[in-house]
Amino acid sequence: MTLGAFSTSLSVKDIKASKVFYETLGFQVLAGDIDKNYLIMKNGRALIGLFQGMFENNILTFNPGWDENANKVEPFVDVRTIQKHLKDHGVNILNETDSNGSGPASIVLLDPDGNTILIDQHV
Repeated sequence: MTLGAFSTSLSVKDIKASKVFYETLGFQVLAGDIDKNYLIMKNGRALIGLFQGMFENNILTFNPGWDENANKVEPFVDVRTIQKHLKDHGVNILNETDSNGSGPASIVLLDPDGNTILIDQHV
């Protein structure tokens, strides 16, 4: 199953310091707004989201329908199809989406070690 673009969403204490640090590693700002306490940074195909004060723990994020440049890809596996697959395999979904809906939606689940996974579809 294809889950779309992958990024790590980091809960940071000081977004300006984190921005400088990741720029030193070769990342460049792709999207976001530092004044709103979030940035999406890119180095090659690697994506890191920096989020200050928005959530407590780091999150693994997948974006069905997007590539690593936030360009729409076709075809893609809709988040509702992913949700059904996971539920059919006994995975507990913490935040579900309406299975009858369409368009943008997201689901949240935990891996066996308690790591948060966000599957966030924007298209």
